[in-house]
Amino acid sequence: MRLEINPEHPEPRKIQRAVEALRDGGVIAYPTDTVYGIGCDITQKRAVDRVYQIKRMKPDQPLAFLCPDMGDLSKYATIDDRTYRLMRRLTPGPYCFILEASREVPRILQMKRKTVGIRIPHNEVALALVRALGNPIVSSTASKDGEALNDPADIDAAFPMLDLILDAGYGGLTPSTVLDVTGPEIIVVREGAGAVDTL
Repeated sequence: MRLEINPEHPEPRKIQRAVEALRDGGVIAYPTDTVYGIGCDITQKRAVDRVYQIKRMKPDQPLAFLCPDMGDLSKYATIDDRTYRLMRRLTPGPYCFILEASREVPRILQMKRKTVGIRIPHNEVALALVRALGNPIVSSTASKDGEALNDPADIDAAFPMLDLILDAGYGGLTPSTVLDVTGPEIIVVREGAGAVDTL
């Protein structure tokens, strides 16, 4: 089901409807500042499993998640001063940061070396959604056969198993830039929408 939502001023009742779907263990599609994401509440293991099934992802493929701001980051990741300053400069924005995971991160969302990908997107709908839910939301690109889908109608057709699509109009086609900040040097894992020349 598609629910049209204002991309600049998302209607609270529509955000609440999406939150109810997430709390019921649903998997939804939602806009971000880069591409549309497919995700669920990170505390709902069965829903996380469904994301893997819907996207036909391998079990060892990592999933990132969205946070509304830097306030809760220490709950989910270990962040040193250098990384904190970098994230303050680049967020909210089109970056995903690979960080050392804390014990609060569900095991299914941790990569082999106990790291986690975290995004703080510059998108009013995504931020309103995460704030209203009160938990981070899993973030996986709404893509089919490696191609990002930017039209909510195409997402609806490609993923009929979704419980809800927040339709904010056309999204982008370039995913976020992924930065591994767990070591002494910043490693660009994937160059995407976020510039890397000022790192």
